[in-house]
Amino acid sequence: MASVINDPNGRRRIQFTGPDGRRRTVRLGKISRKDADGICRQIELILNTRLNGQPLPRDTALWVTEIGDQLRDRLTKAGLLDDDPRAVIPTLQEFIEDHLNRRTAEVKASTMTVLRQAARWLLRALPGEMRLDEITTADADRVRLGLLKGRARATANKWTRLIREFFNAAVTRKIIETNPFGHIRGLAVVGDRSRQQIIPASEVQKVMEVVPCPQFRAIIALARWGGLRCPTEVMALRWSDVNLAEGRMIVRASKTEHHEDGGIRIVPIFAELRPYLETLWEIAGVGEDRLITRYREGTSVNLRTQLNRWCLMAGVRPWKKPYQNMRATRATELADRYPSHVCAAWLGHTEAIADAFYRMVRDEHFQQAATEGISVEKPDAKSDAIGAQNAAQQIIAVLRALSQLGAQTKESQDLMADPAILDEVLQIIQMGATGFEPVTDRV
Repeated sequence: MASVINDPNGRRRIQFTGPDGRRRTVRLGKISRKDADGICRQIELILNTRLNGQPLPRDTALWVTEIGDQLRDRLTKAGLLDDDPRAVIPTLQEFIEDHLNRRTAEVKASTMTVLRQAARWLLRALPGEMRLDEITTADADRVRLGLLKGRARATANKWTRLIREFFNAAVTRKIIETNPFGHIRGLAVVGDRSRQQIIPASEVQKVMEVVPCPQFRAIIALARWGGLRCPTEVMALRWSDVNLAEGRMIVRASKTEHHEDGGIRIVPIFAELRPYLETLWEIAGVGEDRLITRYREGTSVNLRTQLNRWCLMAGVRPWKKPYQNMRATRATELADRYPSHVCAAWLGHTEAIADAFYRMVRDEHFQQAATEGISVEKPDAKSDAIGAQNAAQQIIAVLRALSQLGAQTKESQDLMADPAILDEVLQIIQMGATGFEPVTDRV
């Protein structure tokens, strides 16, 4: 057994009997009692493994990799650790499990689901018993190649980026010196234009006619005409957030809840969307606050698969990425009619994100350009004259103010009354300034 001994001036040391039967001491210096007790527990675990000839427990092995060089040297001199630092490097499986446990308290449950999926892809490509420092850049390239097979590049980039973050954490914790995935670049999230698709309202209406469930029709309408993210924002809607009288609703986005606005935005109840919400309101149960009570998270229902079935029944070819493309189609329609900052506020994303992932070129844009053209307004001579006159009056006012600031002399009054001076002022106003551009007769 190991024990903590308090020395003067807040210094502490741990004494224990080593595997060779000799009394050993590890001096800790000035340290809190809590930290000293924690080190003492780890020393006892190391002693037990030494005596029994077993490998270090996973948590203890990871703890050893994170302690400072000074404490590691003292443990090594006390016969607790081997001189070879590789002896305490955890395996890939051990590190991944410990890393995910650490992240559980930091991220949302949905994020943890994604991280665990990335870990599964990694452990399918590399054996879990590999030591973390044995993984090379060649292994990383092999993992990357496997992720690219049968997947869109954006999806492979997502998993590669998460796996690279695992190894970044290992570098930060000084378990390994370099990240074997660090050389892989070009993993930024970019929109896949090949999978973008305008979803016409006429096709959506045809599908709506064969969907028997009013709640499923509302899901489609909220995505297509409300521009809501599905399923997260759609499933989060409550009747207490919907104001049919004023034509507004509060949308809560878990994806952006870490932003300054808390992921909360106010969205108009568009005219195309209103009938579906009114139908739900009429059939809503007493005391029921959720708009969508079916198709909740945790069920086996796949909204995309179910929608594809309805599309086929309606004689409509299933859409690519249907819910995201319905939101993107709405973003494109709103951008044609409202200022970009208004669209961004209603849809809950920045204008840059809208340009990269949502807004698309429609056939109507080409037709409008071919038939209507772009009108260029001709200069209005009358408005130009009025503008010059206003400018002249402003300059005269300035000259009068300057004269008032100075002495009210007869010379300044004569200057303001001289018609030649006023004529010169008007000529200056009507002449263009000389700069990088040639002189013109009008501003």
